[in-house]
Amino acid sequence: MGIYKVRVATGNFLLAGTFSSISITLVGTHEESDKKHLDNCGKDFHPRAVSTSRTGRRWLGDIVLVRLHKEPYSFYPTDNWYCSFVEVVSPHGQCYRFPCYQWIEGYRTLELREGKGRGLRAGRRHMGDDLVSLGVIDSYPRQWQARANIPPGLSLPRWKEYAAGLPRCLAVENVIELDCNTMYSFTKSTNFLLRGGNYVLAHWREDTFFGYQFLNGVHPMVIRRCTELPCNFPVTPAMVASSLGESTSLQDELEVSGVPGTPLGGLRHQYIAAPLCLLHLQPSGELIPVAIQLSQCPSPDSPIFLPSDSEWDWILAKTWVRYAEFLVHEAVSHLLLTHLIDEAFALATLHQLPMCHPLFKLLLPHTHCTLHINVMARTLLLRRGGIIERAMGSGLEGTKVLMAKGMSCLTYTSLCFPDDIQERGVDCIPNYYYRDDGLKIWSAIESFVSGIVRHHYHSDAHVLADCELQAWADEIFREGFLGNEASGFPSSLQNIPELIKYLTMWIYCYSARHATLNNGQVGRGQPGRSGPHSQPPKGPGVQPPTPPPSKKLFVHRFQSQLGHFAQICPKSSLKTKKHTQS
Repeated sequence: MGIYKVRVATGNFLLAGTFSSISITLVGTHEESDKKHLDNCGKDFHPRAVSTSRTGRRWLGDIVLVRLHKEPYSFYPTDNWYCSFVEVVSPHGQCYRFPCYQWIEGYRTLELREGKGRGLRAGRRHMGDDLVSLGVIDSYPRQWQARANIPPGLSLPRWKEYAAGLPRCLAVENVIELDCNTMYSFTKSTNFLLRGGNYVLAHWREDTFFGYQFLNGVHPMVIRRCTELPCNFPVTPAMVASSLGESTSLQDELEVSGVPGTPLGGLRHQYIAAPLCLLHLQPSGELIPVAIQLSQCPSPDSPIFLPSDSEWDWILAKTWVRYAEFLVHEAVSHLLLTHLIDEAFALATLHQLPMCHPLFKLLLPHTHCTLHINVMARTLLLRRGGIIERAMGSGLEGTKVLMAKGMSCLTYTSLCFPDDIQERGVDCIPNYYYRDDGLKIWSAIESFVSGIVRHHYHSDAHVLADCELQAWADEIFREGFLGNEASGFPSSLQNIPELIKYLTMWIYCYSARHATLNNGQVGRGQPGRSGPHSQPPKGPGVQPPTPPPSKKLFVHRFQSQLGHFAQICPKSSLKTKKHTQS
C-alpha cells in the first residue's frame, strides 16, 4: 500500500501548454494503476509549469512505464502540448524519471519508458519477465505515435523509394504532413526569408583562387593525389613546363561521365562535360591548374587547355571544370551524402531506438529538421518543373543518374574523415585547412561519443546483445545503403570501437561535413557577401550546349557562351573588364 507522487513538466517555450485533459497510468512489475486525472486548481499545463499529483493506493512494484493520456476538455479546441518529462516517486522514496521532450498532438496516449539508458536486452534482465507479460516490450519502439485520424498500423514513418539506386526516404509528399516534432519551428522557417547582397568577385579569374577552392571552398573533399596521369589525359611535359617549374608533385581532380543533360528554359539541350583537371602544388604552397581537358576521350575536338593559352580560352576551360564540379557538389556530395543518407539514419532511429535508449538521446539532435528539409527539397527541388530541372544543366533525371552513380561507388572509408584523408593521399598537402580543422572536429566528436558509449556499454558483449542497436544498424544498411556489402558499411556492430567509429562518422557527416558543403554556398543574411555558386563564372549551374572544340576564344565569345544563363537566372551578372583580341 502507498501513494505515488507524480510530477509532469511542460516545455518552457511559447505555446507549449495545453487546455486538454491530461491523465496518467503507472505500469509496474506487479501491476498497473488505475487511470488518474491530473487536475489541480487553475491551469496545470502552461509553459514552464511542473504539475504535481498523487496517485495509487496499492503497491505496483518497480515502475517501468507510464502512459500519458491527452483527451478533450470542455469546449476547448484541439491543441498541441510539449511535455518535457514525467517523474514518479514511490512510497519508499525511489525516484523514476521518464523523459519525453516532444510534442503530443491531438488526442492520444503516449507510452514512456524509464530513461536510464538501458538497451532492450539489458532492460529485460533488470525488469523481469513481468514486463513481457504486461505487453510493454512489444509496444516499442513507438516514438512516432499515430495521429487521432490515422490507423494504428500506419503510426510509424514509412519508407518509400524516391529513385532507383538512391537511399530510401520518408513516404511523405508535403511538409504539412509532418508532425510538430519533425517540422521546422517558426524561427527556423523565417531564416529562409533572409538573403544577403551581391559580392564583387574580384578574384574569380585567378588560378591561385581556382586551386584554393578545391582545398578550402564549399567542396574540398574530392581532390586527391595523382601519382600517374590517366591514359586518356595525354598531357606532355612540354605542355606544362612553364607552369610546373622544377616541382613534380601533381594533383588530379574531378571526373564525371554518363549523365544525361536536359533542356533549360526552352533552350538547347545541355551537355554535361566530364573534364580532367591537373593541378600543381607550387613551392610556395599554392595549388594551381596546369592542364584541363573537357572530355574523357582525347581528340582533335577536345584540346588540352593550358595557362599559356589566351586568357579567355583558359578562363572558359576553368569555368567548364567549375560547372562539372558544381553538379557533383550539389547532387552527390551535398544532396546524396548528407541529406539523403541522414534521412535514412533518422528514420531508422525513429523505427528502432526507443526514446530511453542511450543512443536515441545522443543522436536525436542530429536528426532535428532532417525530415522537414528533405521533404521540402523533394517538393521544391526534386520534382518535375522544380528548381533543379529549371536551373541545373543535369536536370531532374540527370541529377538522379548522377546521384545513383555516386551511391554505387560510395564507401564507408569515404565518410570516415581520417580514413578518407589517407585514402586520397592529401594528409601532407599544405594550406589544407579543411583537413586540419576537420581532424580536430572529428577527434572532439569521437572523444564525446566514446565517453557516452563506454558509460553505457561495458564490454563488446553488451554491444552484441543490444538487439535494438543491431536492428538499427541493419535497417540503415538495408534502407540507406541498399544492402551493398561492397561499400564496406556494417550491417551489425560487433564491438565498442566499431560502435564509436560508426556514431562518430554519422555525427561528423551531418554536422561538420554538411556545414562545409552547405553554409558557404551563399552568404545568406550577410550583407555584401555571396557564395561561390551565386555568380555564373565562379560556380555555374548551366553551361553552353557543348564545350568549345577549339581554342582562340575572345571576351565577347566568352560572354556569349554564358549569356544564356541570364535567361534562366536573370539576376545573375557577369562583370568583366574591357579586353582586346590577342
